[in-house]
Amino acid sequence: MARKTLEHAYGFDDVAIVPGAVTTNPELVSTNFVLGERAYAVPIIAASMDGVVDPAFAITMSQLGGMGVLNLEGVWTRYEDADSVLSEIAAASLDESTRIIQRVYATPIQEHLIARRVEEIKVGGGVAAVACTPQNTKRFAPIARDAGVDVFVVASTVTTARHVSRSLKGLRLDELVQQMAPVPILVGNTVDFQATLELMETGIHGVLIGVGPGAACTSREVLGIGMPQVSATLETAHARDVYHAQTGRYVPIITDGGIRTGGDVSKSICAGADAVMIGSPFAGCVGSPGRGYHWGMATPHATLPRGVRVHVGQTHTVEQLLFGPTSKTDGTENLVGALRTSMATCGAQTLREFHDARMVIAPAIKTEGKIYQMAQTRPAGI
Repeated sequence: MARKTLEHAYGFDDVAIVPGAVTTNPELVSTNFVLGERAYAVPIIAASMDGVVDPAFAITMSQLGGMGVLNLEGVWTRYEDADSVLSEIAAASLDESTRIIQRVYATPIQEHLIARRVEEIKVGGGVAAVACTPQNTKRFAPIARDAGVDVFVVASTVTTARHVSRSLKGLRLDELVQQMAPVPILVGNTVDFQATLELMETGIHGVLIGVGPGAACTSREVLGIGMPQVSATLETAHARDVYHAQTGRYVPIITDGGIRTGGDVSKSICAGADAVMIGSPFAGCVGSPGRGYHWGMATPHATLPRGVRVHVGQTHTVEQLLFGPTSKTDGTENLVGALRTSMATCGAQTLREFHDARMVIAPAIKTEGKIYQMAQTRPAGI
């Protein structure tokens, strides 16, 4: 019997991007991300969490060239007046916050609000992207489709194409793709080569990558599962490339969670991601629905909550987060500008060219020679 062994796995702080032999002007860099038949100038998606995306925030993200995903199992589909509920969550003490969130999410989802929220985003000129868990997908997807949804996300902590259960007939992703056509279907989350390959074989249009790295997620503590994001991205990007070579169909992968800085965005793309999904930095934007707080989709679970409400403040606008201007020197603002500069330093003019840039294992990359910075400007360790 073979002995179980452990592999090395790497997160953002363990690696570095190596500058290329050729550089290019950042003005020549394109950060376009293609999903289905639509191209997005900003390869950054706001995560489907109630502290991050409401209909107004989704519209703003669309206007800026990205996308915001609305949670169909959140407060906006449970309450006509979701704003007052969000205010209650924000006003709760830390000790009471999870209990209040569990109570708030115990209210049943009102199906007529699903269509209403999709329509609100569409009327405002936004890309209507929505998400729900696999167990509610067969029920909610047709409602969203009839309302004119643009992107549909099937999201859970861990998703596979093969799921063993007692159900006579569970969710079939290949059938969902056919029923929702031509609406792109994103599915996640996963971190594994084989799981990613099998998901792509169902015909879906994109895969979300990452288990447990988010600031508000406690799956790694509660369940002990996960993989650091750089290794997860490298492994699943390989699955995408193998699938593309076999079929000629390119299915983008989206690194989801744990991304704090422009350097994290750049490392995600360099490792093979076609876009990233971010929660906490968007929750920290002025006007975000969480009022400076952020909590994960698994936080309301009645018996095994796998998230916590975290305070992120509201320190910047969405425009500053994505494009600047900024006076911050820690990389937490102007994420798109940082990505463009990183790509240009490696001579990459497209995201797919940036996939070919060299990376190295470099656990001292953020501390080498930085003693004064760490003491004076990085009290939070960023």
